[in-house]
Amino acid sequence: MHANLRNNMKKKFFWMTAIAIAFTVSAEAQNTRKMGIDELFRLISTNNKSIKASRTTVAAAQEGLKAAKSQQLPDVNAQLSASYMGNALMADRDFSDWQNLASPHFGNQFVVDAQQTIYAGGAITTGIRMAELGVEQASLGLALNEQNQRFVALSQYLDLQKTAHREQVLQSNIALTQKLIDNIREKHEQGVALKNDITRYEMQMETLRLNLVKLQNTRKIINHQLSNTLGISEAQMIEPTDDVTTTLFNKESEVHWQTTAEAVSPQLQMASVSEQMAQQQVRLAKSELLPKVAIVAQNNFNGPITFELPPINKNLNIWFVGVGVQYSLSSLFKSNKKLQQAKLHQLATAEQKAVVAEQLNNQVQAAYTNYLQSYIELETQQKSVQLAQENYQVVNDRYLNQLALITDMIDASNMKLDAELSEADARINIAYAYYKMKFIAGEL
Repeated sequence: MHANLRNNMKKKFFWMTAIAIAFTVSAEAQNTRKMGIDELFRLISTNNKSIKASRTTVAAAQEGLKAAKSQQLPDVNAQLSASYMGNALMADRDFSDWQNLASPHFGNQFVVDAQQTIYAGGAITTGIRMAELGVEQASLGLALNEQNQRFVALSQYLDLQKTAHREQVLQSNIALTQKLIDNIREKHEQGVALKNDITRYEMQMETLRLNLVKLQNTRKIINHQLSNTLGISEAQMIEPTDDVTTTLFNKESEVHWQTTAEAVSPQLQMASVSEQMAQQQVRLAKSELLPKVAIVAQNNFNGPITFELPPINKNLNIWFVGVGVQYSLSSLFKSNKKLQQAKLHQLATAEQKAVVAEQLNNQVQAAYTNYLQSYIELETQQKSVQLAQENYQVVNDRYLNQLALITDMIDASNMKLDAELSEADARINIAYAYYKMKFIAGEL
């Protein structure tokens, strides 16, 4: 009677669990967003907060270029003033014989002066070139950031696929374990199996279910992170539609990837831009050793005329046009230090560019090697799955014929599960290694 009660309670618990899972699956299905890799990249480009910040940096650099070009325009200043003037006093040199000279009390002045630099030692053109390089550097920073964000999102996307495949493997093993438990129960009722055998496999089942729950929670965590990366609602469950486990990836030579990295890598291009900016700094330092030449013009309209005594209550307009030359004598003993510093900085950027190129070469070589290795790992795992399944079948037959212990069955089950999980991971790892190689080369 107690046994029947326990069985009824187990059946009720089973159906309640099944109904709860069904409702959960139904709710997730209603809030699932199917997504391919192309859409993933599109959302990254339009919604990612880090990329938006990089675009703002590019816009600021473009405004800086406009400001640098505006230095080619003339400088024009205007001054307008009105004043109250008191009477003038005049005395002899011994401060005697003071006389009060009546003066007009309203004074006015309007001055306009303009200056057009025609030679600045190359400082203006160098400033414009540095601003252009600043725009290029900001654009490369945007490209590099976009590559980084794409790889982060793609890694999370592949992790979603990996957890989904592991869930399928676990669910398959849970169904197989349940079937085995049912068989052992039948044998127990026939008196040819021990109760302890059922208990061992029920413990195995609980472990499998716990691992399945952990995987489902891991999927929720990855989904949340990916949603934030893409800038979409975290409530949506992303379902990858591009099954990378069936994708055939290209197997170009390492030379191809090295050449591609040298041509398009944003890291290497940014190092090159830094070197060019250092060259412009040298030109800018040299310009400080050269004179500045400008065309100058001024118009001065003021009144009254105060350089006559008594002052004349009239307006006077004076204008001139000329050429001005300016040279800083202190640059002879100051700017040479700046020039030497700029030259050393230029040398440092050239050396840093060589370091970046060497590091990039090493990263591409390592990524390419790992990519080829991922295929070998898959072949190894496939062989392991085949052997584990054969071993499981043999041990299962021996156990059903009472020629093997329950511990042998559990070991065979665990071996089969580990092999199948490793194979599922190995398929995803091929895609991860391929996309990582594209990311390092700057082609993602």
